[in-house]
Amino acid sequence: MDQDSLKRQSAELAVDAVENGMVVGLGTGSTATIAVALLGDRVKAGLRIVGVPTSERTARQATELGIPLGDLADYPSLDLTIDGADEVHTGTLDLIKGLGGALVREKIVAAASRRMIVIVDESKLVPRLGGVPLPVEVVRFGWQATQRHLERLGIRCELRQRDQAPFVTDNGNHIIDCTLDLADPAAVDAALNAIPGVVTSGLFIGIASRVIAGTENGPRILDRT
Repeated sequence: MDQDSLKRQSAELAVDAVENGMVVGLGTGSTATIAVALLGDRVKAGLRIVGVPTSERTARQATELGIPLGDLADYPSLDLTIDGADEVHTGTLDLIKGLGGALVREKIVAAASRRMIVIVDESKLVPRLGGVPLPVEVVRFGWQATQRHLERLGIRCELRQRDQAPFVTDNGNHIIDCTLDLADPAAVDAALNAIPGVVTSGLFIGIASRVIAGTENGPRILDRT
């Protein structure tokens, strides 16, 4: 079974949890794109929901599919968010997110939700976080100084590039991809967020309610205890 099939497996099960009248956070990334497409099919079949997108890209996709959209000003409390992840700690369900560049909006929407269902293929499940770079969104003003603060913590930093220019998020910020020890993700997250110029890190600590991982043997479900 290829990776796209595994992603679809997890997305289908997550979308089954969406009920009429729900306000649903719509994630960003390859797996979330599948979930949004499936929700679009259900909306065409009569499902009544409001979606709150986590990126401009997701907003465009949802609009094209006819999913009604709202924002956190009108819907400050969401029923559910469905989103992907770049890594999932199998013990704690803590996550690394943001390789797609939408981590700030993803975190705000997820934190405003009663539940967050994370959909991944089984390759994203890890016993310890840190196998991928940790994205840290930083304000563009003085990003060099912010990076120096990060480096003083022993972090190896790389400013994300796109088309031979610094990547700019939907919020008008930059992302610094960080390589560091994540033995204590909560402590790392707190230290990063204390640095002037850091908007937030891609560590999602204690936010995911359920993880659905597509596997060769069918969906694997992990719930926060």
